Amino acid sequence: MQILKKNWQVYPRIAPEADSALHGYPPLLRQILYNRGYATLDAARAYLEARPPTGSDPFVMLGMPEAVDRIEYAIRDKQKIAIYGDYDVDGVTATVLLVQALRALGADVIGYIPNRFDEGYGLNNDALSNLSNEGVRLVITVDCGVRSLPEAAHAQSIGLDMIITDHHQPLTEMPTALAVVNPKQLDDPYPDKDLAGVGLAYKLACALFSKYPSPNLKLENLLDLVALGTVADLAPLTGENRALVKKGLEFLRRPIRQGIMALIGIAGLTPTRITATDIGYALGPRLNAAGRLDSALAAFNLLLSDDVAEAAQLAQKLEFHNRGRQEVMRDIQTRAEDMALANEPNSLLLFAAHPEFNRGVVGLAASRLTEKYYRPAIVAQIGEEFTRGSCRSIPEFHITTALDRCASLLEHHGGHAAAAGFTVRNENLLVLIEKLRAIAVEELGTLDLHPTLLADAEIPLSDLRSDLITYFEWMQPTGYGNWQPLFISRNLRVTNARSVGRDSAHLKLIVTDGKITHDAIAFRLGDWLERMPPAIDLFYSFETNEFNGRTILQLNVKDIKAAGS
Repeated sequence: MQILKKNWQVYPRIAPEADSALHGYPPLLRQILYNRGYATLDAARAYLEARPPTGSDPFVMLGMPEAVDRIEYAIRDKQKIAIYGDYDVDGVTATVLLVQALRALGADVIGYIPNRFDEGYGLNNDALSNLSNEGVRLVITVDCGVRSLPEAAHAQSIGLDMIITDHHQPLTEMPTALAVVNPKQLDDPYPDKDLAGVGLAYKLACALFSKYPSPNLKLENLLDLVALGTVADLAPLTGENRALVKKGLEFLRRPIRQGIMALIGIAGLTPTRITATDIGYALGPRLNAAGRLDSALAAFNLLLSDDVAEAAQLAQKLEFHNRGRQEVMRDIQTRAEDMALANEPNSLLLFAAHPEFNRGVVGLAASRLTEKYYRPAIVAQIGEEFTRGSCRSIPEFHITTALDRCASLLEHHGGHAAAAGFTVRNENLLVLIEKLRAIAVEELGTLDLHPTLLADAEIPLSDLRSDLITYFEWMQPTGYGNWQPLFISRNLRVTNARSVGRDSAHLKLIVTDGKITHDAIAFRLGDWLERMPPAIDLFYSFETNEFNGRTILQLNVKDIKAAGS
């Protein structure tokens, strides 16, 4: 299978009435605002100021009043509470958030995060039984549970009360619980359906504190956790998420947690300049690394620690795990790609499974396959009895819906449109893959599958001025769902090119249009060095780069084409 070329498209030119309504902003920013759907001055201001949307009262959510009443009763009756989370950044931050919030209210509360390798994702009966035996009377889930119908029934059968908070797409049938807090459930009136698991945990804390305020904790001091979990989980940075993350970034830039200070230090970041991109590429992967190779408890303990020495030790442990994760990832990625292409080189769904694959890293390998070949991809680890797979997909193929159609073959499954996981008995694995491939043919077989990159504008390179960076800062935080401004410039001459990074995977360029010269970095495009044409077209974002105390303007290249191709 050939690596697919990307289609470049440009947003339509701003409508005259929108151009007039936004006249107070610079022309290029007006175009970008229009592209994002903000065509009036009020809408543009609300976006640029990251105002929280109206109607965000947490008590509007189904199940919230019942959840608050039951938690208040547990605190008053001195019942032991367990916060049951997940081992990714969203789950860990949500667990820490509720543990910290409930302790401030005087609760007897513990955090519980399952081990990826021993217990797998989500609720499991043994863990619930053990918690009950330890005296827990109320379990509050975060980032999991809405699809755990048998496990919720088991909790009820052993006398455990359960509150489920989960942002994943529910099944038609809801689990048995005292309350289910999930704005995606049927008929829930809450306007924002895209909160991450940690966002829902924060809304639960807000609801609790509105009725039972505590002098021991300011709710805003939890927003650093919300920013970490929301960005790392790729929740869209729009609406309420954007408002929460923007405020949370302010707390990350002046950290009050010893663990976050240690993590920022070991990642080599400057606290005052931390962005959502730093969460996605530096802080998030380090927090995730513990759960991928061992247990996520190191990340949980780091975020709760108020001891400088302990925080430094835990941050170092996460750094060690992250480097190990990178090594394991490179090996699995290469092997999974070879297997997927050898098995079905022209398949509309790529698949690789092996007993030696590390279960904590298969999702990253699947992600790279999808990114490289623009196909849904599954990478799985084959155990003695069960195979556990991780899936990544493309906008044209809702992977969790596809897994729903195969539910009779699966032990567990769940996820989002673009990412999911499943557990299947080994004897059902091949049947499952054949069925998923048939669904892929049904839904994708008539489509011309090419990734599309959408630029805000096609501009001459000489139009890039330093004041644009100031305007782009107004749009922060950018990321999934609120992309940084993207541009196309054509017919550029490369005056210098060299490969950089491990295995020469990246490319450093100096380009000019004859009027102005810019530095550029092109991640994962190092193979262009050997086939660089005399003139190129670039698809890129415009940013600052700090190195050795010097700040320069540079292009962050997303794609390269020969000029005019």
